[in-house]
Amino acid sequence: MSKFFTNLLNVLSFAEKEQSLGEVNEETIKTWLIDRLARQLKIEPSEIDTSRRFEAYGLDSLVAVKVAGDLEKLLEQRLSPALLFEHQTIDDLSNYLGSELAVAEAHSSGSKP
Repeated sequence: MSKFFTNLLNVLSFAEKEQSLGEVNEETIKTWLIDRLARQLKIEPSEIDTSRRFEAYGLDSLVAVKVAGDLEKLLEQRLSPALLFEHQTIDDLSNYLGSELAVAEAHSSGSKP
C-alpha cells in the first residue's frame, strides 16, 4: 500500500476515534492528547509520559497550533493557539480543559460549579 493511502487511513481512523469519544471530560481529553501526540511522533501511546513537557517531545510552534486547532474541533469551542505553551504537559492541559468544560457545563445548566 502506498504511503499516501496509509497516511489517509491513519487520519480517517483517528477522525473516527474523535467522533466516538462520547462524553468529553478530563480523562477523554487526556486519552485524545496521548493518541494525538503518539500519532504525531509515530510512536505507541504507551510510550507517552503525560507528565513530560510538550517541548521534550520536540513539538514546534506549528504543531502546537495545529493540535490546539484539532482540540477546538473536538471540544467545539474557541481555544488559544498558545494553549500547549500555557499548559506544558498532557496532565496539566487535560486538567485545565476538563475544569473549564465542567465550569461551562455548570453555567449552561444554571447550577454553580
